Amino acid sequence: MKKRVLSALLAAALTLSLVTPALAVTSRDDAAQVLAALDIMTGDESGNLNLSAPVTRAEFVKMLMAASPISVGDVTYVSPYPDVPSTHWAAPYVEAAVTAGYVTGYLDGTFRPSNTITLAEGVVMALRLLGYTNEDFSGSFPAGQMSMYKTLDLDEGITIGQNDTMTRQDAMYLFYNLLTAPSKTTGQPYLSSVLGYGLTADGKVDTLALLNGTMDGPVVVGEAGWRDKIPFDISKASVTRNGAVSTADALVDNDVVYWSDTMNALWVYTNKITGPIQAISPTSAPTSVTVSGKSYAIETPTAAYALSDLGAFEVGDSVTLLLGRDGKVAAAIAPGQAAADSVVGLVVSSVPKTFTDKNGSDYTASSVTVLATDGNTYTYSMDRSAIRAGSLVQVTSSSSGVDVKVLASASLTGKVSADGQRLGDLSFADGVEILDTYGDKGVKIYPGRLAGMELTRGMVRYYLLDGNGDICRLVLSDATGDMHTYGVVTSVREVDNSGGMSTSGTYVYDVGGVPGSLTGARVYQVQPGPFQMKTDGDEVDRFVNLTGVRIDTVDGRTAYAENRQYAIWDDVLVYEVRGDQYYLTSLSLVTGGDYSLTGYYDKDQSQGGRIRVILAH
Repeated sequence: MKKRVLSALLAAALTLSLVTPALAVTSRDDAAQVLAALDIMTGDESGNLNLSAPVTRAEFVKMLMAASPISVGDVTYVSPYPDVPSTHWAAPYVEAAVTAGYVTGYLDGTFRPSNTITLAEGVVMALRLLGYTNEDFSGSFPAGQMSMYKTLDLDEGITIGQNDTMTRQDAMYLFYNLLTAPSKTTGQPYLSSVLGYGLTADGKVDTLALLNGTMDGPVVVGEAGWRDKIPFDISKASVTRNGAVSTADALVDNDVVYWSDTMNALWVYTNKITGPIQAISPTSAPTSVTVSGKSYAIETPTAAYALSDLGAFEVGDSVTLLLGRDGKVAAAIAPGQAAADSVVGLVVSSVPKTFTDKNGSDYTASSVTVLATDGNTYTYSMDRSAIRAGSLVQVTSSSSGVDVKVLASASLTGKVSADGQRLGDLSFADGVEILDTYGDKGVKIYPGRLAGMELTRGMVRYYLLDGNGDICRLVLSDATGDMHTYGVVTSVREVDNSGGMSTSGTYVYDVGGVPGSLTGARVYQVQPGPFQMKTDGDEVDRFVNLTGVRIDTVDGRTAYAENRQYAIWDDVLVYEVRGDQYYLTSLSLVTGGDYSLTGYYDKDQSQGGRIRVILAH
């Protein structure tokens, strides 16, 4: 029987914002979830990983075979050793490991499955997985093997000596480190070249892709027999809902659910979109559908049938798509059968577009493209004149058509709690959707981005409370500044002729390695160096230098300078400065070295400011 991974670890780590560790392993959580996904190491029936427990030789061999490319059955009729009869639970794994040449017994002909395993013994077996044999090492055992163990960075997170007994934590780190170590035969990382899983661009474990690969499903809550398709008791599972920790009790009809039997975990998605069907391709066995100007891949046979020429929907009909991970269609239902068949967002463009009616005929109509609070953009046709870009709208779709309503400004002020859970006296709902806007631009943010901020009059454009009185949608007006342009001005030419009667300015700049320029009759009085530019459409509203501060140290996304800490923007731009030239680099490459760092911020952190640009000299 497959065992269960510790729910607390999943709750802490299995979110949509999973980040691959910068080192071989940065925490027990990273290693635990990866090994659980690969079924190398899982928790006991109570979900406990028991990381401090010693590891027996039999237990280690089972992990070893789970990490190998060899499939091992649950039963064997061979007794590989006298003390490992065919009836022993570990017999299939020991037999397979011996046959593959990964492990040997003792000189007296025994295996001693219940003996604890030393680090040296475990390292030898791990090296054999990588393709090494005893002939690859000279000198007395295990000096050569332990030297290779360190050369390959298999020792990250392990502090015990070669003759010490391994704990489950030691084994966890050893197998995790092995995944990115190069195979002797291919020279490529073991995870990709032997096990066939992808890595990130910098050769690290792609945790999110790996977890996605272990998921089964989806099923849609409320469909006949949906619960029977999940092969474990969901009341005891860890549940991640739209990236946040949740429970099985929170599941409602039309939720899209994926699961992992190995990890005893559920991932739940609640994304929906309602609008007119504009295209189905191909019609007999659809793989994609276009609704409200956006194309969606179809993930399930049920959705494909509903949208096929044998199903209930055709081009021109209104439909509600239930979307799972990666925005794929898990089900197609009639509008009104799902809650929240409306979209609130910012109009980012308003132009005539061509649409298709039920008869397959094209027609041109006014349209709006809306950046919704869920972070997606949708295009809608309208019977009336187009609404100008920058407007805040609510779009409601039903079987009778689409209604686009311009929303009035709201009034809501207060301080966001330090944990990002409350705004004044109101709580943020699970899965709250927040959009920060400026002109015809916007960016989706999360409650934690607003932690500690004071939202003053004019900063809130719209809010909606759910049935519990919690904020479920929130649209802000330039609260964070995250949608603006940041970079470095590389040259300035300002001209003031005839006593100020004629002026012009030319500014050349770099934004994340992409050059740009700004020329016109307006003089902004900026100097070479980091800048912020605010634009609304084609108009530049603000073009100013950022404020600099010398950085003493950097810890993750926090900079310390002049006895004060500063939050670093997630998308911070980092440049190495050589003379008057700027070279784009990364934060990890300039910290901990001989560089002198200066951070540049747009406004105080309590007002949403961040260090947007860092220069390394």
